[in-house]
Amino acid sequence: MKKQPKRIGLAIVGAGRVGLIRGELAARHPQVDWIGIAEKIPERAKLVADRIGADFVTADFRELVARPEATAVVVSTDEHLHVDPILASVERGLPMMIEKPLATDLAESAGVLAAIEKAGVDAVIGYTQRFRRRWLVAKEKVSTGQLGDVTMVTSRAFMNRLVAIDNYKRSDNPAEISPMVISGTHALDIVMWMMEAKTPVEVYARSVDKALGPEWKGIDGTGFVITFSDGSLYHGVISWALPVVWPGAVYSLEVGIVGVEGVLTIDDTHRDIVLAVNQSQGEGYAPDQTRRVDFLTSYPVGDMALGELRGPMREETNSWLTRLALGLKTQHAIAAEGHNRLMLTKAIDLSARLKRPVKLPISPEDEKRTA
Repeated sequence: MKKQPKRIGLAIVGAGRVGLIRGELAARHPQVDWIGIAEKIPERAKLVADRIGADFVTADFRELVARPEATAVVVSTDEHLHVDPILASVERGLPMMIEKPLATDLAESAGVLAAIEKAGVDAVIGYTQRFRRRWLVAKEKVSTGQLGDVTMVTSRAFMNRLVAIDNYKRSDNPAEISPMVISGTHALDIVMWMMEAKTPVEVYARSVDKALGPEWKGIDGTGFVITFSDGSLYHGVISWALPVVWPGAVYSLEVGIVGVEGVLTIDDTHRDIVLAVNQSQGEGYAPDQTRRVDFLTSYPVGDMALGELRGPMREETNSWLTRLALGLKTQHAIAAEGHNRLMLTKAIDLSARLKRPVKLPISPEDEKRTA
């Protein structure tokens, strides 16, 4: 007998840019027959509700998650506000898509993960880059052994400082914000996904704070080496302090994967499509109107074309909704992977702060160490 797809009632907690995107996609999915949103800013709540045709609107996420129509939850609040809506959803046993990270504090992340796993809830993390074809092709070549045993991986991520400044503006605790935790985690997830059979045992890192430090008390960039139990190495660099006029809308990434039988290099810098204009850009990702040159397709979410979002977030969202409706396996990062990535980024920042190697994994107590 053919399996009947499940109907979906979607609760979206946080109606910012990502909440709106996922809501618009859900509104067009054939299995979604109810959408509710929770948003504290009334004007934003009305805008998003009108755009997606929401059936229910509230400023209280607990009221939303408690609705009997809700069968799944998107958590798309600011990063430091994830914990409470996740735990409220766990209490009802609702599957979730959670924007990364699970939490910004390692102890809270560990607590959230424990609650998710104890309840047996299907929770996935928004590592959107897993849904781009180039990384899927790379994953296939590595996982099928075409490079042989992978011995070394390098990654270099460059970003202009708009994302960094935006994050510092929204936080009252600059110490919680770092290029690794907020942005470097995407490159880290891709590499650790490629090397998921290996166990990281040590990290050594250094950071620089000359550009963002004076005004924002922040970190410009971080370089690190992760050593695995079999001696393999991962060397990574992330800088989110490039000048505002740097053309990459968000992410410019290069990855090299070396194995005993082959090598794979991936140029994800987006320098193959360059737009230069006399006037500011219109539809799409244009956070600073003074910028006139851009590497198109460098916004990780995707791009607006013919009135619709095209790209990885569309693929990711539709794949998750199909996962819910049909119970299909997908390449989403699960909650345990999300916690692991946060732990690794915190360990990298800890090593840079202590200026010495750090053994992995670190504990929540280790995260706070100053010596």
